[in-house]
Amino acid sequence: MARATIEALIFAASEPLNSKTIAEIINIDEHTVKQLINDLIEDYRRMKRGIQINEVANGYQFCTHPECAPYLEKLMKTPRNVGLSQAAIETLAIIAYKQPITKAEIESLRGVSIESPLNTLIEKNLIEEAGRKDGPGRPILYRTSKKFLHYFGLNDLNELPRISDWIGQNSEPLPSAEEEGVIESD
Repeated sequence: MARATIEALIFAASEPLNSKTIAEIINIDEHTVKQLINDLIEDYRRMKRGIQINEVANGYQFCTHPECAPYLEKLMKTPRNVGLSQAAIETLAIIAYKQPITKAEIESLRGVSIESPLNTLIEKNLIEEAGRKDGPGRPILYRTSKKFLHYFGLNDLNELPRISDWIGQNSEPLPSAEEEGVIESD
């Protein structure tokens, strides 16, 4: 299991990881760590894998195999999925916590039009229609999708942080939507 743990540590580290640090983390001697890393390096070479462990900057790091470089260059030239704008993130948060919710209700909370962020969220399949609200015009209700759960690494909506947890972390209470001028009082 030490070998698998070393492999996982090197994989998860954002910077090269030295053998001394690895030895301290898994509580085995540094000499053994170096032997196990050398075994891993040799295994990756022998299996001709697309990734390998290299010794860099006095540590170890996973790198792609040099022979894969032309394919990786093509990948980098391929248009990538662009992240979400701040407006889309705010809109998505409102939907996640208030679902099912209409476009007008979201706009009332945000205080601005959400046409573009809403379309982005629909295109990325992070939200979906959840039927129609009873009432004038029968507006569309929106909710988060299964892809939303996957995108944020959640099993279900119960794993979303509770808003009350955020309020408890601040020394001052959060202003209400009415105090912020987002919604008008009657």
